[in-house]
Amino acid sequence: MYTIDDVKDVNLENYKVDAEDHTYVENLSQIGSTDANQLLDVGVDTDENDRVGSFIQKDKSVIHCKTMQDGVEIMSISQAQEKHGWLSDYLWKNVSPDTDKFTSQAKEKPHEGYFIRALPGVKTEHPVQSCLYIAKEGFSQNVHNVVIAEEGSELHIITGCATAPHLISGLHIGVSEFYVKKGAKLMFTMIHDWGEKINVRPRTVTRVEENGLIISNYISLRPVGSLQMYPTTCLNGKGAVARFNSVLVANKGDFLDVGSRVVLNAPDTRAEIISRAITYGGSIIARGDLVGKIPGIKAHLECKGLILKDGLMQAIPELRAYVPGVEMSHEAAVGKIDQREIEYLMARGIDEDEAISTIVRGFLNVDIEGLPQSLKNKLDKIISETQKGMI
Repeated sequence: MYTIDDVKDVNLENYKVDAEDHTYVENLSQIGSTDANQLLDVGVDTDENDRVGSFIQKDKSVIHCKTMQDGVEIMSISQAQEKHGWLSDYLWKNVSPDTDKFTSQAKEKPHEGYFIRALPGVKTEHPVQSCLYIAKEGFSQNVHNVVIAEEGSELHIITGCATAPHLISGLHIGVSEFYVKKGAKLMFTMIHDWGEKINVRPRTVTRVEENGLIISNYISLRPVGSLQMYPTTCLNGKGAVARFNSVLVANKGDFLDVGSRVVLNAPDTRAEIISRAITYGGSIIARGDLVGKIPGIKAHLECKGLILKDGLMQAIPELRAYVPGVEMSHEAAVGKIDQREIEYLMARGIDEDEAISTIVRGFLNVDIEGLPQSLKNKLDKIISETQKGMI
């Protein structure tokens, strides 16, 4: 089982930083069936129905990139730098390269990443889909992503991260910088499906201007070696809002250290962090940090965890207020399934295993705003498979 020291002590020298180039495909239907199945499991629609664009990267190669709505830009980060000289005003402005050794590696040995932008006033009809995929054994995929929702725009991104079925070890480093301009709305849904010995290190910072909205959904149900992420959102404009939802499952041997921090820097800002976590043999540290710096802000943090088998479930909710006149609250609970709930269902003719399965499924089913019905159905299926495996 991973320990906190293991998570901090990933040795970058154990991973390769070069990989062969992969062939570009004009249509996602051209992707091999093995890779396509992995993409489907993290929400990628290979038919590109109900999507306004796609970005697919395999190892260091962008193998598919397309936009299908005017006013929405989707391209690799290197292409964006060539096209937009002003992008230097955004790159490495939210996240410093010297934050830690992972951000340093992403700066010094980059492997593309995506640039997604909605122009002012543009509202996407459907989500943009992206996938960062690792196929090379022992590869460190170092990507840098930039998302900009310009003033008055609405942008929804569904991003999946996955590895090839044969992969044993690997490292994913993802530096992401999000900018939500005045009156804009960004909905970002991330679905992770890694592997039992994959180490994952996302580093994300978001800045939200006046009356902007960021909704972030994070889902990790399948095995992963270790995952450590603590995205920070700064609400810098009056009336800005942040809502974070996460659904986590730790299998035997997994180590998940996952949290969200929201800094409320402006009047009338609002924040909500909701976390659901289950361990059945793995370790989860569920963090949440709300920082109130202005009177009149409102923020709430809710973290609930279930232990189904021996493991670690640690909830660390934090509230920090620097001025009077803030409204901040948190609720944290860690425990087991209530026997009374099991007995209630059994009294209605359901056997014990099915009763436990039903309760677990209900616990994981956090309502995630804005998902297409096809993806909701896919997640329902994954959740069903996950909870069956726990019994």
